[in-house]
Amino acid sequence: MSGASIRPIRPPFIVHESEVEEKTFSYPGSSEVHSPGRAIGRAAGLVRMGVHVERILPGTRTSFPHAEEDEEEWAYVLDGTPSVWIDGQLHELRAGDFVALPAGTGICHTFLNDSDREAKVLVGGESAKVKNRIFYPLNPERRPQVGASWWPLESDWRPVGSHPGTPKNSGER
Repeated sequence: MSGASIRPIRPPFIVHESEVEEKTFSYPGSSEVHSPGRAIGRAAGLVRMGVHVERILPGTRTSFPHAEEDEEEWAYVLDGTPSVWIDGQLHELRAGDFVALPAGTGICHTFLNDSDREAKVLVGGESAKVKNRIFYPLNPERRPQVGASWWPLESDWRPVGSHPGTPKNSGER
């Protein structure tokens, strides 16, 4: 046998982000297209948690502002300078920043990009739980769409700042 090494077959639980299809989404009834992402956790076989690589393009956001009652979420900034909208206030982020969104806290959030350069964020959280409920403070039209999954936080929701939760150049303001 020659000195060449034989590489083992790569197991299916190791994936490269470029091997995973990039997808965008829009909420029902909305024409806004949210950040493209790759579900790398699902592609590698995870079923109890989701892990996505999100590209937040200039003038876009990852979702409508929301809070989860029974699912934890997190984000780690890989590149760029996105912002996180927390309860109506904008917080600038940079590579290396980590954002934890514990379940049941009512911390309403979305990530957006007001810069002129793409941002890349690794986001994760628990997979959809049957008993989870969700609250969209700025999008009450979502209430009938989510039905029993609506989390009625209105009466005791955290204080809200004045930022509208949309990127400067989105046309959604």
